[in-house]
Amino acid sequence: MSQKPHLLVHDTADNVGVVVVEGLSAGTDMLCVVTHDNSDFRLTAKADIPIGHKVALKDLTEGDTVIKYGEDIGRMVGPAETGGHVHTHNCKTKRW
Repeated sequence: MSQKPHLLVHDTADNVGVVVVEGLSAGTDMLCVVTHDNSDFRLTAKADIPIGHKVALKDLTEGDTVIKYGEDIGRMVGPAETGGHVHTHNCKTKRW
């Protein structure tokens, strides 16, 4: 793989990935790598998304469980379209 990935996905069950580049802008054709099996796919960023923030791998709606590392990390409190930004504005922990 000659191009560096824009997004890392840890497990094939995940519905979000993590941005691993600075300055990701809306419209970017992202190279996404699944670290579990080193497979890759492409996805278009629908927003400017900071490094370390999550991206929806499928359309997510309010109430959906967010899966990262193959684990439940929270629930959606607002929508995110495929390629959209997932962060504190639309994703919260289930702990409180």
